[in-house]
Amino acid sequence: MFKDTQYPELSKTIQTVDLPPLLRQISDPPKKLFALGNLTLFDDPSVKFLCIVGSRRYSSYGHDAVRQIIQSLKGHPVAIVSGLALGIDSIAHSTAIEVGLPCIAVPGSGLHKDVLYPRTHLELAESILRHGGVLLSEYEPDFRASPWSFPMRNRIMAGLSQVVLVIEGEEDSGTLITARLALDYNRDVCALPGSIFSETSKGPLALIKSGATPICTPEDLHKLLGLKSDLILEDSPEKAEEYIREKIQNCSEEEVLILSKLNTPKTREELLALTGLELTKLQISISMLEIRGLISEEYGCVRKVRSIHV
Repeated sequence: MFKDTQYPELSKTIQTVDLPPLLRQISDPPKKLFALGNLTLFDDPSVKFLCIVGSRRYSSYGHDAVRQIIQSLKGHPVAIVSGLALGIDSIAHSTAIEVGLPCIAVPGSGLHKDVLYPRTHLELAESILRHGGVLLSEYEPDFRASPWSFPMRNRIMAGLSQVVLVIEGEEDSGTLITARLALDYNRDVCALPGSIFSETSKGPLALIKSGATPICTPEDLHKLLGLKSDLILEDSPEKAEEYIREKIQNCSEEEVLILSKLNTPKTREELLALTGLELTKLQISISMLEIRGLISEEYGCVRKVRSIHV
């Protein structure tokens, strides 16, 4: 269906291509699509397309969460779709490259290097192509981004993907435009729960209230994508132990401290007293440990997912 243009640079010829299969299904597909990159991605039926969107004004919680979620997808047949924008988009793209997942970037501009937006992400765009990803746009190659072009490109991101994950965003942000379009296209929409006191959590919380799936652990997302769990303890306990050790190596000092106090399940109040952490740091660390899949919280108690030695 597509010509194979393995890892071109931005200076190479931009092609007009056929619409990928999922994008053909939406009610308002683009009339034309321009592309650079490894377009054979769209011919592989095993690849799952995950769109990740979020605020440009992200928090440290949003930053850490999106990184841990994408890191959990390492080795799975998943491609990360996002908009090349500042903030969560760029974190999603760069983290995917780090762990060896291909990216599909859909900017709000044409693809020529003289107009590609944002200008600060030219190097990121090059890296996406070098690592087997794709740049897509319905706009002519020399089209400069405008306020109306971003909401329009959001429908392409939603249409390309089986699942859309919202990390952070205000209630009236463009992030929620992508999520609502995904719902219109009958895609799975999920969101990262956040603090009720945070403006950038209002968008995800509103989506969850409306029926979006809350992503509290990587396994929640894996289920939506139809991926097999990394932790099949009965079949490979050695692999599970290695997986957990790798996870702990990436933990912060606060997270390791909490794990060390969980030889038996504890309430948050008990952990607050035992660790001496500030309440906010404790809450963030517990959330990150849940996202990493190292702890769970049930019936008011925090517990390790299994025997973890720290």
